[in-house]
Amino acid sequence: MRFVIVGYGRVGSRTARILSDEGHEAIIVDNDPDRIERAEGDGFETTQGSGADEDVLIDAGIDTADAIGAFTPDLNVNFAACMVGEHHGCRTVLRIDEDYREEIYERYAADVDEIVYPERLGAAGAKTAMLGGDFNVVADLAANLQLTVLEITEDSPAVGKRISELDLPADARIYAHGRERESLTIPLPGTELASGDEVAIITETDRADDVRSALLPASA
Repeated sequence: MRFVIVGYGRVGSRTARILSDEGHEAIIVDNDPDRIERAEGDGFETTQGSGADEDVLIDAGIDTADAIGAFTPDLNVNFAACMVGEHHGCRTVLRIDEDYREEIYERYAADVDEIVYPERLGAAGAKTAMLGGDFNVVADLAANLQLTVLEITEDSPAVGKRISELDLPADARIYAHGRERESLTIPLPGTELASGDEVAIITETDRADDVRSALLPASA
């Protein structure tokens, strides 16, 4: 698959490397010459310019990309990039920092396919590490929803399966994935789970046991 990554900071660079490691093509867009130089040094194709500029994104190949991830610290740039991506038929993933108010989230969420909160997911991974792994509720998202981080153990039935192959409840969604000792980031359907991985899952609270059965060994 082919992806356009807007912003080569911590989130964008990490996402691009994971995509590349899994055999996908990532094209980097950034208006900072130093970051463009770093991306090129890391072996990525680049286009220098603002991710909010459609001409820049066209130069980066947005018209043939499968998805765009807009990961700069500037929400306006990210949203503009996603709207260009939507116009060209791409899946759109928008970064929002967690200090934005709920009404800001709601305003943007309706127009993109996914929203990611890097700080929140990083904190989720940190909490799981400090608790020694396990099936830990990170946050209650609503009266009947929760975000949970789960560590995949060696004897888990999920080891060796791709994310798209997991037999999860219909309402459950894997929101993020990370290799052992690595930060959580955007998952791909073809990602194969391994022992030590962590996954962040959104599920209805009363379906948590079903998620546990699908991802944890029977003795857990």
